[in-house]
Amino acid sequence: MIYDICIIGSGAGGSPIAYELSNAGFNVVVLEKGKNFTELDVSKDELAVSRRDKFIPMLKDEKHIINEIDENGKSTRFDGHEYSWNFWNGSMVGGSSNLMSGYFHRMKPNDFKLKSVYGDIEGANIVDWVISYEDLEPYYEKVERIIGVSGVVKKHKFLEPRSTKQFPYPKLSENGVTAWFDKACEKLSLESFETPRAILSADALDRKGCEYSNFCGSYACATGAKGSARAALLQKCSAKIIPEAFVYKLDSDDKKVTAAHYYDKDLNSHSLEAKIFVLSAQAIESVRLLLNSKNKHFPNGLANTNKQVGKNLIFSAGGSGKGRFDFKDLTKQKQDTLMQTGLFFNRSLQDDYEYEEDSKKYKGGTTDFLFEHQNIISRASKEFYDEGGNLLWGDALRDKIHSKLTTSRKVSFEVFNDWLPTDKCFVGVDDKEKDKFNIPVGVINLHGHPHDLKVGERLAKKAVKILEEMGAKDISYSISSAPPPNLVAGGCRFGDDAKTSVLNKNCKTHELDNLYVADASFMPTGGSVPYTWTIYANSFRVADEILKILKN
Repeated sequence: MIYDICIIGSGAGGSPIAYELSNAGFNVVVLEKGKNFTELDVSKDELAVSRRDKFIPMLKDEKHIINEIDENGKSTRFDGHEYSWNFWNGSMVGGSSNLMSGYFHRMKPNDFKLKSVYGDIEGANIVDWVISYEDLEPYYEKVERIIGVSGVVKKHKFLEPRSTKQFPYPKLSENGVTAWFDKACEKLSLESFETPRAILSADALDRKGCEYSNFCGSYACATGAKGSARAALLQKCSAKIIPEAFVYKLDSDDKKVTAAHYYDKDLNSHSLEAKIFVLSAQAIESVRLLLNSKNKHFPNGLANTNKQVGKNLIFSAGGSGKGRFDFKDLTKQKQDTLMQTGLFFNRSLQDDYEYEEDSKKYKGGTTDFLFEHQNIISRASKEFYDEGGNLLWGDALRDKIHSKLTTSRKVSFEVFNDWLPTDKCFVGVDDKEKDKFNIPVGVINLHGHPHDLKVGERLAKKAVKILEEMGAKDISYSISSAPPPNLVAGGCRFGDDAKTSVLNKNCKTHELDNLYVADASFMPTGGSVPYTWTIYANSFRVADEILKILKN
C-alpha cells in the first residue's frame, strides 16, 4: 500500500497536517516513536514524572552526546547517560505538547525581520524570515479556534495585530494574588496582561474544561482541557497512527523519498511508502534522521548537499526567578487569598519586547509569571537544607517542609528572549555511540551568544522590581546559557537561497520534491516567546500547501 502522506512524529508540527489532510479524505499514516497515552492513562503520579521519566526513553538505551562550547571555543564532551542529561521532550502520541504548560504568545511582526529591524550582531547568524507575520496571522487565529486558546485580549504597547478582537474561549479562573501583581505593575508604570493559555476553561470542542489541579507543566492532562496535539487533533481525525514506531532511515533516489524504515517495540523492522513524507520528530531528532539517511545521492545526509542540515540550532534564551510570600507579612485576608488552591496566576509582561540603549534599538522579550509548580516532591526537596547549608533530618526537616508549604507560597517568573543562532550551536551524529536500535545517536553542540545573557538580565531585573513592589521576600533569579530542552528549534532553516537553507518557504526541502519538515526545525530565529503556537500555526499553513499539491 502506498499512503498519500507519511508523517514522522505526532507533536505540534505533524498533527495539524494529519488532521487537515485526513479530514480532507487523503490516506495519512503517522509514525510515532512513543506510546499512545490517553486521558485514561494520565495521573498526577509525582514519582513517575519527577523521578522515573515516564514519558521519555531510558537513557541507557537512547542517549544524546552533548558538547558544551565555552566563549573561548573549548569543547567539553558529556555522555547523556552518564550525566543524566538529555534533550528528549516527550515521546508519546501528541509529543511534548502533552506536557506543555500551554503559555501561548504569538510572535510579533518584527520577529519575522530581526535582521532588517535590529541589524547584525557580531557572531550571530541572524536572517529575516521568508514569510511575514501577515502570512501566519490567519493560522494563529485558526489555532485559537481549533486547539483552543483561552484568555482576554488587552491592548498594550506590543500587542500584535489581530484579525479578531478576542480569544474564542473564556479566560481561566485566577488566584486573587494577580490583583497584587496588577497593582504593583501600575505603580511601576508597567503594562501587565493576562497570559493566553492553550487550556479550555470550560467544556468545548468535545473536550472537558480545566479541573484546576495546577499540574500543567511536565504532566499530561487528565481532562483533555490542555490543547495537546493528541487531544485537540489526532483524536478527531482519521489518520492511521502507529505508536512505538522508531523511524531510523529514509530511502530516496535523487529526487524523492521513496520509503520510511522503522522498528517496532520488539525491534522488528518495517517499511512503508508514501507520495509525500513530512518530518516532525522534534528539531534534534529530525536532523539526526536526515543525517543518518545518507545514500549515494546524498552522501552528507538527505537534503544536505549544502551541509546546512543541523546548523543554526536554537533554544529559548533567558532563565527564571522567584520570590516568597510569607504569612507573617500578610493580613489574614491576604493569607487566605495566597492559599487559594488550583487557581492560576496568569500574568505576562512585554514592556521590553523592544527597547533602546545608546540610541540603538534592541530586541527584548517576554516574562511570564506563575505560581511555583504544585508538585509536592519538587517543592519539598527545596527545603532539605537550613540557612547555613546544612542537610536537615527528621523532625527539623519535617517541620521546615510543613511550615514552608502551609504558611508561605512562591511566585515564579520565566524569561523568554531570542537565542541567537551561531556557528557553534548545531546538531550532528556520533561516529561511535549508537542507541539500542544500533543507530548513531545525536550530538548536540551547545553555545549561547553573550548578547542573550544581556537581554535576559534586563528582563529579569524588571521582574524582580515587580516582586519587590508586591512585598515578596527571598527573591532570586538565574539567567544563563543553559538551554531548555523543551524549547528547541532550528537545524533545518527555511529560506529562499538553497545554498544557505534546507527548506523553501513552504517547508519543503530544496533538494527532494516530496519531503517536508514541519516541526520547529524550520525556524531561523525563535522570537521571544514559547514556540508551540508558532509551530502549530506554521504546520496548518504547510498543510494548506500540501493540500494544493494533492488536489492538483
